[in-house]
Amino acid sequence: MLITAVEERKKGMSALFIDGEYAVSIDTVTFISSGKHTGSDITDEELYELIENSKISRAKEKALYLIEYRARSRKEIEDKLIPLYGETAAEAAIVRLEELGLIDDESFAREYAEQLLMRKKFSAERAAFELLKKGIDRDLIDEILEEAQVDPVEQIVSVIERKYIRSISDEKGRNRAINGLRAMGYRWDDIKEALRNFEEYED
Repeated sequence: MLITAVEERKKGMSALFIDGEYAVSIDTVTFISSGKHTGSDITDEELYELIENSKISRAKEKALYLIEYRARSRKEIEDKLIPLYGETAAEAAIVRLEELGLIDDESFAREYAEQLLMRKKFSAERAAFELLKKGIDRDLIDEILEEAQVDPVEQIVSVIERKYIRSISDEKGRNRAINGLRAMGYRWDDIKEALRNFEEYED
């Protein structure tokens, strides 16, 4: 097969024409690095390799863009890359970024857990649920939450003081607070105990 033309496209891509017909668009840098050019012969195997290398290059670029915006777990990046570039390219890109220390599930999990517990004031159970959704290993989650040693009642009191203190005295406001706290993952017994810090609360 003969590469009869190479045309630049948007977003760093080049269209390859083989034997006079459009064949595929690949990453321009990948194509240049291959040493191929207009007039070069190319085998099926070489074309396949070009396509795969292009996918890996684009996957790395996308992954870098994603982590530049905010820290992400391995699973989050996988979920973004696989539909676009396939499992092989996604895995190759992620492994390379892990080698460079740009993707680190443990560091991500610790930072995210602190955000969930300290800033959002979620319960440990809700924080664990959110971390599991990000693909964090259960043993690591348990270790992080055990180290955090968050008192649920103290957390609830803090939430009430920050968000519900003006309305906690009436029944409607109290129910709104209870529903909000339950959505944050808190157990009824802990909510009831925390409410006693504000007024006598009966079942």
